[in-house]
Amino acid sequence: MKTLTLFLFSIMLACSNTSENSKDAILYSEADEVSDYAPSAKSFDPAITSVPKPQEQKIIKTGGLRFPTNDLNKTHQRLKTLVSKHQGILQSDRSGKNYNENYRNLTIRIPSQHFETLIDSISKGVSYFDQLDVTQEDVSEEYVDIEARLKAKLKLENRYLELLNQAKTVKEMLEIERELSVIREEIEARQGRLNYLENQVSYSTIHVYFYKTTTDTGVTTSYGQKMWNALKSGWNGISLFFLGLLHIWPFFVILLLAVFGVRKYLKKKKKN
Repeated sequence: MKTLTLFLFSIMLACSNTSENSKDAILYSEADEVSDYAPSAKSFDPAITSVPKPQEQKIIKTGGLRFPTNDLNKTHQRLKTLVSKHQGILQSDRSGKNYNENYRNLTIRIPSQHFETLIDSISKGVSYFDQLDVTQEDVSEEYVDIEARLKAKLKLENRYLELLNQAKTVKEMLEIERELSVIREEIEARQGRLNYLENQVSYSTIHVYFYKTTTDTGVTTSYGQKMWNALKSGWNGISLFFLGLLHIWPFFVILLLAVFGVRKYLKKKKKN
């Protein structure tokens, strides 16, 4: 009985060792399988996982200001000083007079980084605005699209130049030069548009209209006044016509005498 017990205990111990060994084998095989799929430190490329830098936005900024002032010249001088201080230019400077106001209308081109600063500086000397508009137009998509198309056209131009050097007949040269002419026109058009967008993005535009109210209303004429002036002009025209007739009265006298003489001659001839 004792011998049988020892035999059974030995069998159980052997089975438990076999089970543990099988578990270890499974774990080792899984680890090997995972290591096969896992990237090694040598194969890691940071350029693949790096995040691309965002494209710089292309924003066209435009402002419109309209406000009253008590002194046109003083306000005008202050604006010129502010524009110069912020490295801008006066693109246009117009003055005039409406029905009941004297005004000045300025168009300012200012580096985009000084756009908001200049508007804030102008606003400090203004009691209130009749109009204050600020718009921002994002042209980034158009800019990138034109830039990509331009690069493609430049590559195509280089390819045609290579073909031109390889051309063997006059006919081939003429055909290639004709295609080159079309491509260069497209390149110039896209380059021009790209330069325009770049200029509009780099320099913002601000329209400033300021005025001083006056009591003088002699500039604008009412519709009734225009009708009265037309009637007077018509009457003056008729008067001048009759005065002109009086100036040529001798001609009418001579004409009447001539008609009378011709009729008398015809009557005398008819009687004979």
